[in-house]
Amino acid sequence: MPTQQYWKEFINEYPKYKEKSYTAWQFGADPDELAELVISGKKTLTCSSLKEYELENESLPKAGELSIVLGADDTPKCIIECTKVYTIVFKDAGEEIAYKEGEGDRSLSYWRQAHLDFFGWLYPEMGLEFNEDEKIVVEEFKRIYV
Repeated sequence: MPTQQYWKEFINEYPKYKEKSYTAWQFGADPDELAELVISGKKTLTCSSLKEYELENESLPKAGELSIVLGADDTPKCIIECTKVYTIVFKDAGEEIAYKEGEGDRSLSYWRQAHLDFFGWLYPEMGLEFNEDEKIVVEEFKRIYV
């Protein structure tokens, strides 16, 4: 189903969001798997690189913003609402962030390794080198529509 049609169905069911705008995007490493974690309620948080926002001159997400989460084939999977955004130093991430991100066994050790792997790939793509003192953007959200 096309993104615009998905949005229209959502607005028909939840007209209070009619005046809101939205973005549509895929989660990083495995869009389908991560979208399924959101749908199941396990994933309520995502982390990204502050440097990536800065290099792309892109604004950080804001509480109240809506997003259509897309699968690998750009099919809409669900709609989320951002509830909180903040930045932290990568090495300061704790168990709560790992748990809310919902991936793997939800442990901090799994989270750290998965993100070291991801940022270890991403930073060279941006012409940079990742280290654990880098700031990351933490976005908490709630799923509001499937």
